[in-house]
Amino acid sequence: MMTVVAYGTVALLLLAAFAAAHRGGTIRHRDVAHDGWIQLQPLLLRLPPALLAGMFLAALIPEQQMVAVLGDASGFRGILLATLIGGIMPGGPMIVFPLALALIDAGIGVAQMITLITAWSVLAFHRVLVFEAPMMGWRFVVLRTLACLPVPLAAGLLTEIIRTGTA
Repeated sequence: MMTVVAYGTVALLLLAAFAAAHRGGTIRHRDVAHDGWIQLQPLLLRLPPALLAGMFLAALIPEQQMVAVLGDASGFRGILLATLIGGIMPGGPMIVFPLALALIDAGIGVAQMITLITAWSVLAFHRVLVFEAPMMGWRFVVLRTLACLPVPLAAGLLTEIIRTGTA
């Protein structure tokens, strides 16, 4: 199923690129491809070690305990805990997503995983301390955190409703 989705996405992107190319724009394909290659080069150097680090970190996760507190049966309490864990989870996507894959393989619930990733994306307390608070001030941080706090919870609850038909 995932392969069909992946191939469909690539085909759709190629179709969109073909349509954009024949609209008569002034941007040349070679220039775009060159710029894309320039942006991709640093990522190609960082990606393999980051994925390895994420996989090694994932091996340290106690699977049974995580499934007990974040499995499908954990319900709303698991969604709350996933919000907390996602909010305090440090690291970039090359660390967090291999950890997320390990948690999925361990049996963490779908709603809890979506909550965790959403909380990591929206709350990210480590980024708040390093970037947001010094640059924007604590008043802004408090307002944004209060405004964004329901987002991971809503994502988890909506996932549970869509997945099972009940909250």
